[in-house]
Amino acid sequence: MQAFAFSCLLTTKGTKDTKGEVPRVRLQTPRLCDIIDGMALLRDRCICLRKTEYSETSQILVLLSREHGLVRVIAKGAHRRTKAGAGKFDGGIDFLDLGEAVFTDSEARDLNTLTDWKLQNGHQHLRKDLRGIYLGLYGAEVLSLVIEERDPHPELFDRFAAVLSALGGKSNEEVFLVFELDVLQETGHLPELSSCVACRQPINDREAMFFSISRGGLICQACSPSVPDRQSIDHRLLRLLQSLLRLPRDGGVPQRLPRLTRHQTDPINRLLARYIQHQVGRGLKSAKYILLNPQSTAGTL
Repeated sequence: MQAFAFSCLLTTKGTKDTKGEVPRVRLQTPRLCDIIDGMALLRDRCICLRKTEYSETSQILVLLSREHGLVRVIAKGAHRRTKAGAGKFDGGIDFLDLGEAVFTDSEARDLNTLTDWKLQNGHQHLRKDLRGIYLGLYGAEVLSLVIEERDPHPELFDRFAAVLSALGGKSNEEVFLVFELDVLQETGHLPELSSCVACRQPINDREAMFFSISRGGLICQACSPSVPDRQSIDHRLLRLLQSLLRLPRDGGVPQRLPRLTRHQTDPINRLLARYIQHQVGRGLKSAKYILLNPQSTAGTL
């Protein structure tokens, strides 16, 4: 790319004169189109995780790209339409939209520029299922906090794309909970769910068990007095979590998912939401929408 940019600045004038002198080199001011043509452009499949309306026509977006991790871009003129009615970005990009994006790539910029977007799946079916879209938006927020820029996770991208297509039906709870565990495991944030994080001894499921958000996992009964933020955890819910982590996989996709209800998933999602918030040091704005009653302690979590 540097060679290309340099070649745009140098031009030769004339040929060798009669004295055999080297032809003169003249510096030209590069045209705007030359600079744009010379910029690095990346093309990738992306899912819109976050959006902020910027001015009347533009948007600032956080995209999860398959091969390049998180991408923060500005879509200039996203809401602008031509006389024919069509716009370059189809009138704007919405939450959870999946499309093929073309964007500039510059580490020196906080915001790169989205230059093209072709929508592939707007997940319109989720607009008809409130629970499904809440879970999808919550998953998008979690991904935006636990994945770093320029840190690709193609398997998670594929899983999230599949989950968005699967949400909106009777399997909402199990589909999302398994995906949530996959996200934590893939990004290195999965809590310890088999042994005590204080003494490292295997958990005895015949005794009282606890979970510590600050310690990042289970606490046995013997160690519990020394852990101020311990909270009890139901043996049945712990066994459920452990069984979900052991599900057989086919191409990375979990098989034979058990049918779950919100009575089972709400206390787990509540616990994991608090744990994730502690891990990333930020609140999860959408967590309250996926919990039936945020003040409830059903399941003794």
